[in-house]
Amino acid sequence: MVSFGQNKINETNISEQKQISENAIYQLFPTQNMWTFIKLDTRNGKMWQVHFNISNDDGFQGELILNSYSLLYSDEQEIKGRFTLYKTENTYNFILLDQINGKTYQVQWNSDKEKRFVSRIY
Repeated sequence: MVSFGQNKINETNISEQKQISENAIYQLFPTQNMWTFIKLDTRNGKMWQVHFNISNDDGFQGELILNSYSLLYSDEQEIKGRFTLYKTENTYNFILLDQINGKTYQVQWNSDKEKRFVSRIY
């Protein structure tokens, strides 16, 4: 009886988490590097690399800008969930999709600033 109640709570929590995720302004997407995520503003396509570590003494911890500009034209509306990222087989590359108008972008993350970019795919 207690385990049934626990299962019911877990199902509710999972459902609530999914609902929050689908309506979230910001989402984190894992990369193939265990220390790096991409943070996406789902309304406008702004993105950051998020690095963490398990010790404040070792390695870099923080955010690096991937794209600090909105990918929308001035007449387009910011809508939560408008943009999402898709993994590719390449460790450093994702495809960004505008789910409203279908525009796609290549997103390349990297610790080296010169190797980071977001580029429209035509």
